Amino acid sequence: MADDLYEVLGVSRDASGDDIKKAYRKLAKKYHPDLNPGDRAAEETFKKIQAANNLLSDPEKRRQYDAGEIDAEGNETPRHYYREYAEAGGEHPYRSSAGYEDISDVFSDLFRARGRGGPEGEFRMRGGDARYSIEVPFLEAVNGAKKRVTMPNGKSLEITVPPGLHDGQVLRLRGQGMPGYGGGEAGDAYVEVHVAPHPGFRRHGNNIHVELPIGLHEAVLGAKVRVPTVTGAVTMTVPPGSNSGDTLRLRGKGVPASAGRPAGDEVVTLRVRLPEEPDEDLKSFLADWAKTHAYDPRKGTEG
Repeated sequence: MADDLYEVLGVSRDASGDDIKKAYRKLAKKYHPDLNPGDRAAEETFKKIQAANNLLSDPEKRRQYDAGEIDAEGNETPRHYYREYAEAGGEHPYRSSAGYEDISDVFSDLFRARGRGGPEGEFRMRGGDARYSIEVPFLEAVNGAKKRVTMPNGKSLEITVPPGLHDGQVLRLRGQGMPGYGGGEAGDAYVEVHVAPHPGFRRHGNNIHVELPIGLHEAVLGAKVRVPTVTGAVTMTVPPGSNSGDTLRLRGKGVPASAGRPAGDEVVTLRVRLPEEPDEDLKSFLADWAKTHAYDPRKGTEG
């Protein structure tokens, strides 16, 4: 069953010609294929809107539609068709009105005349925007990078990933969208960037968090150890008597400074790790040590 043309345009059956025109303009701007590239549903909706406007904006066809003499496609209804067909000698007096109309008037506020002696009715239209999604490695998102990527439409673009980019951030590439019409400027490309997780680093704001395994002797005696950062490994001092869960801070070793934003820090959480294989000397030493240096590591943690 064909859609009711008044419902398609969202107007009442007693709507004026101006009401129909306004409703059509509003819907056409929303669903026009040029503004919804690749959206088949929007294209089909636009065709229905076009067909409804073509028929209802014609006073005679609207009268015939309201009287049930023609259907939503402009074809004569069966009963009326056979009577008139016989009188007309087999020539059908009506034709479908579902084709596209000249949209220069409908989108007059979107187009601007080319001028300079150009033919009347010639117009310019800005190209539609295009939207894409890409994934970048964690370190490139933190430090920034230039990437050449191929978009779904086959177009190759160089994208500048700014330092400190967040997951889900959208980059705007001016003039890299759909081409314009009649000499109009191209649209923009909007690229949503997703940051791939890193096996060692985690980001909280502008700070980078990392867990660092240390040996029992390093925790007890203290040591200078190498620590990975987003810009390369550095040497850090582990103070004597460190415990698992203790945190050390490397100033300025987080997300780099950018656009007036200060650099973040790297927060290093220590994790004491015992030898993977049992060490008899260590066991013997600790057994003797515990006899005279016993302590309760769980003191104060019980409710």
